[in-house]
Amino acid sequence: MPIERSNPPNVGAPHGYHYVVRAGSMAYIAGQVARAPDGSTVGKGDFTAQANQVFTNLKACLRAAGASADDPVKITVYMTRPQDLEEYRCIRTQYIGSEDTAPASTLVFISQLANPDFLIEIEAVAFIG
Repeated sequence: MPIERSNPPNVGAPHGYHYVVRAGSMAYIAGQVARAPDGSTVGKGDFTAQANQVFTNLKACLRAAGASADDPVKITVYMTRPQDLEEYRCIRTQYIGSEDTAPASTLVFISQLANPDFLIEIEAVAFIG
């Protein structure tokens, strides 16, 4: 089965890579940030707005791969502010599966993302049965 690469049209275009790479029944979603379809940063300084945009972008990428929000088997979350942890947990439950279908997850606090305005980035691996 060939490897398929794509970029959903409703997520700001990446430069030099693809947001979605599907290899057989596995989909690899590149780190999603608070970027609007026009490439602008959403919610500068506003964690809630950024997290919602990140999950919206993640869902668009999953759909592009033929997956749903219940299909990620692993997510990796990068955050810059520990004080946003509880808000992140509340927002995550609105987007990624239930407790029964929640993926394996790693969360790392870092000093800065690729753009200093970004507060959160999430990447995912999904199994498409």
